[in-house]
Amino acid sequence: MLKDERFNRILALVEKKGTVKVNDIVQALNVSDMTVRRDLSELEEQGKLKRVHGGATGVSFNKKELSHNAKLIINKDKKQLVAQNALSLIEEDETIFLGPGTTIELLAELIEFKSLRVVTNCLPVFKALDKKQANYKLYLLGGELRQKTQAFFGEITNHALEDMHFNKAFFSCNALKGNSVMTATIEEGRTQAIALDNAVEKYLLIDSTKIGKEDFYSYYNLQDITAVVMDRDERETFHKIEKTVSVIVDSEKD
Repeated sequence: MLKDERFNRILALVEKKGTVKVNDIVQALNVSDMTVRRDLSELEEQGKLKRVHGGATGVSFNKKELSHNAKLIINKDKKQLVAQNALSLIEEDETIFLGPGTTIELLAELIEFKSLRVVTNCLPVFKALDKKQANYKLYLLGGELRQKTQAFFGEITNHALEDMHFNKAFFSCNALKGNSVMTATIEEGRTQAIALDNAVEKYLLIDSTKIGKEDFYSYYNLQDITAVVMDRDERETFHKIEKTVSVIVDSEKD
């Protein structure tokens, strides 16, 4: 049995039972105890389950939202790969929206074009672009600043976004489960949803640890986006979705 198949069957058992014992997985998959324990360790590193004594349990709801600065140092290598993959989707002279998030900030740091129009409601993203000596039309949307994410939101932000339209929107999330793209607050979710509705193409940038997690507010449906940009190939994760969602990943680095 291939490793990816074992992973999928283990995660299916965890989702069904909540907590599963190593011995149960050994019997279900007909593999060795050592193989199961190694697989559980790797799945825990990917953020898809949590090891407990004698087995594993699911990891779902984000209990505590981390600050923007704290998120910068978590899974940075994965996020950098996601940002690099997303960079190839941007073309000269386009009008794009960059949402809040550390992965989006890393994308902003990579952007080097002769001509581009960029709108963002995220202060660190704006700063990353503003320091470049380039011929950009750069817009920072005002509104109420949420200190934890360094993103502007609220009526002022939303009103401005309602009249703007984009070739492409690049956004992230705190969690992705089933078709639900989730974040920690209703207000920030609604602001991002307006920008996405006004974009021709919508790209969700996430590292693979976000898959299977849950957060407070579902602000967008996975079926309504153009593609998921990831650090590793997770096409199997999305196979049950009625409308196929493309997964963009650098196969050479997968």
